[in-house]
Amino acid sequence: MDPPAPPILKTFKPRQFVCHLGTTARCRRGFVSLGGLRQHRTAAHPTVIHAQPPSPTPLPSLAPSPLPSPHPLSSPPHLYQASVKEVPDEGDFPAPLHAGARRVYHPLLDGVPIDADGNDLPPNTPPPAYVNAGDTTSWTPFRDQTQFELADFLFRQDQMPATRIDTILELWASSQKEGEQPPFADHIDLYKTIDSIMLGDVKWDSFSVRYTGTLPDGEPPPWMQNTYDVWFRDPRALILNQLSNPDYDGEMDYAPAQVFNESSERVWSDFMTGNWAWRQVNEIAKDPETHGAMLVPIILGSDKTTVSVATGHTEFYPLYLSNGNVRNNVRRAHRNAVSLVGFLAIPKTDREYANDGTFRKFHCQLYHISLTTILESLHTGMTTPEIARCPDGHLWRIIFSLGPYIADYPEQVMLACIVCGAPADDLDSSGIPRSHEYTCLLMDIYDVKTLWDRYGIIDNVLPFTTAFPRANIHELLSFDILHQVIKGTFKDHLVSWVESYLKVTHGANGASTIIADIDRRITAVPSFPGLRCFPDGRGFKQWTGDDSKALMKVYLPAITGHIPPQMVHTISAFIDFCYLVRRSVITESTLQEIDDALARFHADRVIFEETGVRVGFSLPCQHSLTHYHNLIQDFGALNGQMLLTNQRLDKLAASREDFTARGMLQGPCISRSVQLVADRAPDLRLVSAHRGDAEAEAVEGIPVQATILLAKKKARGYPNNVQDLGNKIHCQLLSSLIRRFLYDQINLDAPLPASEVTLSDCPTFNGKIKVFHSALALFYSPSDPSGINGMHRQRIRANPAWRRGPARRDCIFAEKNPNLEGMRGLHVAQVELFFSFSFHDTTYPCALVNWFVPVSAEPCNQTGMWMERPEFDADGKQVQSVIHLDSVMHAAHLIGVYGEEFIPRDFKHTYSLYAFAAYYVNKYSDANAHEIAF
Repeated sequence: MDPPAPPILKTFKPRQFVCHLGTTARCRRGFVSLGGLRQHRTAAHPTVIHAQPPSPTPLPSLAPSPLPSPHPLSSPPHLYQASVKEVPDEGDFPAPLHAGARRVYHPLLDGVPIDADGNDLPPNTPPPAYVNAGDTTSWTPFRDQTQFELADFLFRQDQMPATRIDTILELWASSQKEGEQPPFADHIDLYKTIDSIMLGDVKWDSFSVRYTGTLPDGEPPPWMQNTYDVWFRDPRALILNQLSNPDYDGEMDYAPAQVFNESSERVWSDFMTGNWAWRQVNEIAKDPETHGAMLVPIILGSDKTTVSVATGHTEFYPLYLSNGNVRNNVRRAHRNAVSLVGFLAIPKTDREYANDGTFRKFHCQLYHISLTTILESLHTGMTTPEIARCPDGHLWRIIFSLGPYIADYPEQVMLACIVCGAPADDLDSSGIPRSHEYTCLLMDIYDVKTLWDRYGIIDNVLPFTTAFPRANIHELLSFDILHQVIKGTFKDHLVSWVESYLKVTHGANGASTIIADIDRRITAVPSFPGLRCFPDGRGFKQWTGDDSKALMKVYLPAITGHIPPQMVHTISAFIDFCYLVRRSVITESTLQEIDDALARFHADRVIFEETGVRVGFSLPCQHSLTHYHNLIQDFGALNGQMLLTNQRLDKLAASREDFTARGMLQGPCISRSVQLVADRAPDLRLVSAHRGDAEAEAVEGIPVQATILLAKKKARGYPNNVQDLGNKIHCQLLSSLIRRFLYDQINLDAPLPASEVTLSDCPTFNGKIKVFHSALALFYSPSDPSGINGMHRQRIRANPAWRRGPARRDCIFAEKNPNLEGMRGLHVAQVELFFSFSFHDTTYPCALVNWFVPVSAEPCNQTGMWMERPEFDADGKQVQSVIHLDSVMHAAHLIGVYGEEFIPRDFKHTYSLYAFAAYYVNKYSDANAHEIAF
């Protein structure tokens, strides 16, 4: 018997074809073949254009600040006439503004680049050469590109645990020749190498604070004897590092701007579009020496629930730092625009002293003294401009200002409303805006007890902002949407109140039965792109922010029928408010919608009081909702202004940008021998790649707001002729549906649609068909048509065995009438099959869909969601059609209308789209659905 043949080893192929596309930074992905590069470009960087719009498919019928603002929440008259630029500068936005839209820039602090001597540069002056551009060989502190790329992959991209890093390095070492070593000895060696990176490095420092007041008779409590260490990094150095990051070039604002859409409505999006920045530069511009400088707002954030390091008598929680110049999408994308600046020390004590006034005062003093000390390095730069390098490579004169402080309610220190003068026991009453002067006045009038009980003010403790020019904490406090609104009001209040109502009304046992059914209803929700699954309903041992956000998307249908309609309507109004304030682009019309939703919420929430669940609504989290309108006007869109960060990630990111600027990271890491071959023929690769681009750009046309692309690979196991395919998918009418589809596509001006002509008048089709299990929807948000926040991607599936399990056939929105708003202009359908075919040299990407029709002409008066039902023909079969993919907008999410019926215990979510007589069109499935499914 012959020995078995040795296995055939696959030859390693380097990824030498490099992608240089991408909307914000070069993609830099490598591919082994030109075909792979072209496929990647088609999928990841599609050219969203059409030669002509397709024909519509017929569808079935602290010290007081020297210059306080008397009204922090109002916009004072502008001191200067603004300059208007109708045409945006290149790179200001990823996509151009619509015709008629405009941006108005501040005329004095407008950000003008300068030379090394501080002189203004003429327009279009190129930036100076990168400081390290001459050195194209040093990978310090790494030995070579391989070691750097491996560190970047293991720690940043894959975030691999230390034990697995050791395993990989051991396997690497086992494959080396004798005497050769792997790139790192172990994970400790990897971490030490990253820590030794000097770029982006700002060393840690500390200071100590302890109680120095009068000690009581006898043994003083431990908190009075302890020393509290506060760790921090220089915030000025961190901000300068952020500003100099070349990755932000084209994604930073150098001057405040007022943005108006094509309807002349004011638009708020990124931070510098807010009124606060404009008011700040008005104040700064009173000093002529500041003209031409660039305002750098300092955004701070803290959250003790994020990281808690227990050290006996002290808790530390992190303080984060960002700047208001980078756009919101940069912060949301975890692109190192947020830095960890310090760990604040929070003293702990036992219950005996928890409510002690002296402890409370020291706790507050420690908080504000720590912030004042940490931020001191920024003080001089708040009145005297200094020079800094910015992402475009130019030098700019910058001036700092303390911007919003994003914090959850416990971090806001005071119990009463810190923004207005509403008392703690009646937060819904009107209150004048607070200021440092107002606080000092109250301290002069009232005693210590009254100050605390009625106003939440601790005597002789002033906020840290009194130590800095133009800063007022009452104006700058920006609420944490996740903790204060979603987790606070939604999870802690509304969800809990619903359960309390059920217990009051049905008793403990009856309530448990209903709550169990609510859980089953949540579990029964169909799959949807990006939607979290709830296999056990709301049965979380520990709630996270993501849990709360995910539950909010599916909660209303689950409770409808089990609680009074007004209660459902209350929660619907609140969720509408949440979705509106979390939009990335907000207009004056959006602000009106926000006010309307809040008014409905306030009017309907009395049901919880009338049913004995609540006594009054003087709740800080809910009161904070009244300030969101003004906060958006001041600071722009509030979603994602602060994120978490990691110091080692900062260092790796700084190294990557440094190596890129020196031309050392033009593509993936490949061996030196292959690189030499590649270097000999760069033109061939570039020309070939360019031809791929030319083919995509050859179609004349204009950018569109959405497109649908079939999956890159066709599905296997399907017949390629129409009759056999129809039998395979149990659709005997597939051939006739395709013929009627072709009739409409070819006869654009026909007086009758294909559904009203005989089949013999329709083209005959006997060609080959390709089947696909998914399609990719690419689209802009309706509130962001200019693409300021980029294009959204969504995978829509029509798979008979999703993940080797039951079928998954997603639903879609299809355009019905572009002249009608919301659901009145949309169809809803379920995709049975994605396929494509060619007819007369034209390729048609299509979908076979099952239609739904509206239950009524108005949305549900409880949930605010539209209801649809399957459309059936005379034979009781659901109506089907073949439609062009250009009729599809993006995925739709349907949830069954449960009514008062209970869900069976063994019900599976995969049954949902076939089990109910009617469905809610879930406008809360994602932010985009909320903007169109109204």
